[in-house]
Amino acid sequence: MAPEYAIYGQFSVKSDVFSFGVLLLEIVSGQKNSGIRLGENVEDLLTFAWRNWKDGTMINIVDPTLNDGWRDEKMRCIHIGLLCVQENMAARPTMASVVLMLNSHSLTLPVPSKPAFVVDSSTRSLLNMLSSTHNSRESRSSELINNSTQNSINEASITEPYPR
Repeated sequence: MAPEYAIYGQFSVKSDVFSFGVLLLEIVSGQKNSGIRLGENVEDLLTFAWRNWKDGTMINIVDPTLNDGWRDEKMRCIHIGLLCVQENMAARPTMASVVLMLNSHSLTLPVPSKPAFVVDSSTRSLLNMLSSTHNSRESRSSELINNSTQNSINEASITEPYPR
């Protein structure tokens, strides 16, 4: 789901471009956008693709069953997919441009900017910290509940009104 739609409820043709980019990355990677398991870590597809793009290891994105030949085409599809999922809606290409990019190998592609919903290492450490804080509060709350021996009795009455 495009960020402008998820956050503001705004839908446009660039929202479709975003969805196409996610679909293109899913096809090339053989993974769903919802999560890629890397050992103990789970990462969403856009974060995984962006991290590998920045590290220069785009081949890691490609589904292993697609590793025989056509390397340039696969890298181009990843590049186009990342252009389509850019956070800034105005920076995303139009679908007509996407079709042109897919069909013309002589066309130089612009460098993509950060995709929407990417969780980088600083955000991940913040999320881990918040999660551990939440878990410790939750365990303290359950300890308090388990150690509490007082019970309250609800003495509320129910009033049923009658018409006059």
